[in-house]
Amino acid sequence: MTRPSWSEYFMTIAKLVSKRSTCLRRNIGAVLVKDKRIIATGYNGAPTGIRHCEETGCLREKLGIKSGERHELCRGLHAEQNVIIQAAYYGVSTKDTVLYSTHKPCIICSKMIINAGIKKIYYLEGYPDALADEMIAEANIEIERLAI
Repeated sequence: MTRPSWSEYFMTIAKLVSKRSTCLRRNIGAVLVKDKRIIATGYNGAPTGIRHCEETGCLREKLGIKSGERHELCRGLHAEQNVIIQAAYYGVSTKDTVLYSTHKPCIICSKMIINAGIKKIYYLEGYPDALADEMIAEANIEIERLAI
């Protein structure tokens, strides 16, 4: 048996976290790590106590909204948003952490990542958002696509 690298280990956990997603379009998981310790996890879905899209149907599908557009027209939060919110909820600093996400962050999540002090992002699947790429680069946040 081959022991996984730290990146493989945390990304495998992010993939498992994504299985909690209630989004009908895409299941995304995120893990926030500091000093090789998990400090928070998040997946995409409706806020706590709110009916999930699997119950109500997908608002974005009903309105014909394309992926990457009009993020505000959705009942759910993104996994990256949820992982940052979970850390805040429990009073855990996100400064100098590493984010493992099954997908590359959108512009809204990228802005939150910058202000949360996250220093590096690992992701598996791409997401076409040139402004997010530009702002992550400008903020000098390392970003790396993993192939696992």
